Amino acid sequence: MKYRPHRIAARALILHDDRLLLVNAYPGDMSDLWCAPGGGADPGQSLPAALIREVIEETGLTVAVGPPALINEFHDPDRGFHQVDIFFRCTITDGALDPRWIDPEGVVTNRRFFSRDDLNLGRIRFKPDSLPAAAWGDQMLYDPLERIVR
Repeated sequence: MKYRPHRIAARALILHDDRLLLVNAYPGDMSDLWCAPGGGADPGQSLPAALIREVIEETGLTVAVGPPALINEFHDPDRGFHQVDIFFRCTITDGALDPRWIDPEGVVTNRRFFSRDDLNLGRIRFKPDSLPAAAWGDQMLYDPLERIVR
């Protein structure tokens, strides 16, 4: 399979009351997989600007983007897909989660804060595997190439 150009995306690590905000980006309950909000940057757009846009779209929240905490790569060799995600520490500057919020892109169907135990004790399925260490740690991490899952 021939690979397409790498896709670059930004993701938000948003801790509030020691709980991490995650989203389910699978319409119609197609998957129980949770991930950090965010998405791809448009050409000519900075990663922080893309992340602010994506977080608003997916959650209705406005954030301030802080320093990066994790670089994660994942790929789907069957489709020739390779994405590099840069996770940034973010803080909420405006808004609150509202169950009535609708992602204008129709991708994110649920958003919720999870405790450290929810992730560490396997109560939910999430990606990337290094998400808890990045969210609650204090070092910059690199998570090597990981096969995409649904």
